[in-house]
Amino acid sequence: MDWEAQVDEGYSGAAVLRSSGVEVAVSVEVSGRVEPVDGRYHWGGRVAPAPEVAALVRGGKRTAELAVAGGEPAQARLGELDPWGGVRITGVGRPPWAPAAPRSR
Repeated sequence: MDWEAQVDEGYSGAAVLRSSGVEVAVSVEVSGRVEPVDGRYHWGGRVAPAPEVAALVRGGKRTAELAVAGGEPAQARLGELDPWGGVRITGVGRPPWAPAAPRSR
């Protein structure tokens, strides 16, 4: 299945975030698209507030791996904390969630 060609509805739900030897069960809401400027798949969204993730960001950690059941783990970048304690997460390339099944016409 060609994941770049799928109509992407993203993913919302449970995931595991790993960074610097720390593994945290989190809730995420992410989606993606092919960026026409560089032709690559860009995905991103938000990690719901989690004290362990906030501590990673406050400690200067910016790289992570995000894993979602049914998908392959993907490298990600952690952004800044938002006012509610959530963290922006972004990635380029294969997303961590499995592609949606093709829609019939």
